[in-house]
Amino acid sequence: MDATITAGITVGNVSQWCREHGVNRRTYYRHKARIEAEGSWQPRSRRPRASPGQTPAAVEAEIIRLRTELSPDNGADMIIAELRAVADQDGWARRGLAVPHRSTVNKILKRNGLVTPQPAKRPKSSYRRFAYARPRDCYQVDATEVKLAGGTAAVVFDVLDDCTRLLAAAVASDAETAAGAVAALNAAVAACGAPGIILSDNGAAFTGGPRAAGAGASAFSRAVTALGSRLIHSSPYHPQTCGKVERHHQTLKKWLATRPAPAGLSDLQELLDAYRDWYNNRRHHTAVKTTPRAAWDTAETRGGPGQLPRQDDATIHQLTTDRRGRACMGPGITFRLGTGHARTTVTAIRDHDRITVYTSTGDPIGYLRIDYGKKYQGTLKPAA
Repeated sequence: MDATITAGITVGNVSQWCREHGVNRRTYYRHKARIEAEGSWQPRSRRPRASPGQTPAAVEAEIIRLRTELSPDNGADMIIAELRAVADQDGWARRGLAVPHRSTVNKILKRNGLVTPQPAKRPKSSYRRFAYARPRDCYQVDATEVKLAGGTAAVVFDVLDDCTRLLAAAVASDAETAAGAVAALNAAVAACGAPGIILSDNGAAFTGGPRAAGAGASAFSRAVTALGSRLIHSSPYHPQTCGKVERHHQTLKKWLATRPAPAGLSDLQELLDAYRDWYNNRRHHTAVKTTPRAAWDTAETRGGPGQLPRQDDATIHQLTTDRRGRACMGPGITFRLGTGHARTTVTAIRDHDRITVYTSTGDPIGYLRIDYGKKYQGTLKPAA
């Protein structure tokens, strides 16, 4: 139809022509009028004439600027935190400007080609966050390897508060040793106090290695016990248990990558001290909605040695098993650990319908999912 009209072909009987080609007469004459006026038929934009809800150009320009300046820690949450400071300084409220929502920031970044869409990536909203309720209820400790100038390897021990994400200590060491772990623990206690629980993985620096006779043989374990705190190890091959400090390593390494490689351990420690100040006092943390230092300082109460940690989404139970190695947490929640754990005291953490049981030395024994239709839950599944 458009080609016929554009070519100037005369159509004698328009009604008959439209019936033969399955076209509405009003459509024919509408196209004919536009082609005569404009020379051809071109689809017109469906964009609305006005977009009152569109982000102002000044705000979008600030988002693009911060995306570059905050690199490498330049996600939407970091940009929004900086935008709030810019808004206060430049008087956005008087100008009718506002800090946009996180989803709007991400749309602007995508529209300007500053972020690569990852549709297969699991959205953050699908994760169920687990955290202790008070500062100093639990410290997570772990070590990560970094490179010095010339490619020499060094190790950084990080001690992170589980509740507020405060970096209690970041200590440089030449290797992942018990001495380095104890030094990091002592630094954290000197800066922030002793916690109720220390959570670590099963590295030799924290357990004493495979030849050690239990966690009690570890120098790190003895240092924890001397504080009155309790040491708990994560499940083997399950780094998600120490997920907060594991994720923190990524932030630390991104920050270090933007600076010249340190020549030695003393230079590395200077960098770590500067990083710790930035991370605690100036970096907005998504999980706590503010800086870790602000979350720590505004907490009403804090935990410590001799206190059972508080949790908003889990409960802690100290249970004594019977002669057959069974323990009871309440009506319908009786389970078996095995005769090897008969007449012992264990710690059970109940997180909704999941129960994880630990020995008195903090080693995981096993776990189970509660079946509320049963009176006896059966034997624990091995932790490993």
